Amino acid sequence: MTVTPEPLRAALALAAAGVPVLPLRAGKVPFGNCPSCTGRPPRCGGRPNMKAAGPCGCPAPCHAWAAATTDPHVIASPVWSPVWREAVSVAYHPGGAGLTVVDLDNAAAVAWARETLPATRTVPTTRGEHWIYRGAMPSSNAVRPGVDIKSAMQYARWLGPGTGRMAVLPAAVRALLVKEDTTPAPGEVASSLPAPWGRSVATGCRHTERYVRTGLERGLALVRARIESGAGSQAFGVARFLAAQHTACPGPCGLAALGEEIVTAAVSVGVPEAYARRAVANGLETAVERAA
Repeated sequence: MTVTPEPLRAALALAAAGVPVLPLRAGKVPFGNCPSCTGRPPRCGGRPNMKAAGPCGCPAPCHAWAAATTDPHVIASPVWSPVWREAVSVAYHPGGAGLTVVDLDNAAAVAWARETLPATRTVPTTRGEHWIYRGAMPSSNAVRPGVDIKSAMQYARWLGPGTGRMAVLPAAVRALLVKEDTTPAPGEVASSLPAPWGRSVATGCRHTERYVRTGLERGLALVRARIESGAGSQAFGVARFLAAQHTACPGPCGLAALGEEIVTAAVSVGVPEAYARRAVANGLETAVERAA
């Protein structure tokens, strides 16, 4: 007798309700792209770059949020079945369902939302809450300390139906999205250039200088590639990723110096310095909190 894995059962129920779903593996992250969808240049339109769904005929659950679907034949297909056997949870694409999730990552963020935002459907998370509103909008990380916006081109983990009546997406939530206006002179660097990362500021780092510098340069390239939009959010992600690599080090690891270089890269493509600094600081802090 074939037993349907619990994540697959939940996914099919959500899809039947019109919510696009995708599987998540250990670590609460999507499954990687299959060999036919990798390569340089990308073979699937803009999907690997997370800019748009793009023309992709691959039947596998590739490209993270872009793989989310409500089609039960795709979800239960032979190509997806092996993935569901490894999946530990289900994610959904809020924007595809016409929803916005305000992800409150700690108690302070929850307290702020209760004082500032209109009540709506809430779902408890490991450290905070998801507040779900009807209506979609652009996604953005670190719109304020401990607060992410998950809607278009993002995924959120399914943690249950939650409680409360779902409200219409209010202006107060839309206002959280800081518009990344270009600066008058793109190409400027941050007002004060720091000393580059090195052993002088990372006396307790367990990594080699080559390892850290290679990771940093790859991250800076991702930020600099965002010449149209999204560089602030990319800077947040790079800062969070780099900081996470040092959680097992005795320290200090010179994370502030790494952060300054990320800020400089973001400002060079038009992100206002104050926004860039806030995004990078939140990224570094989030990595440390999650490690703890």
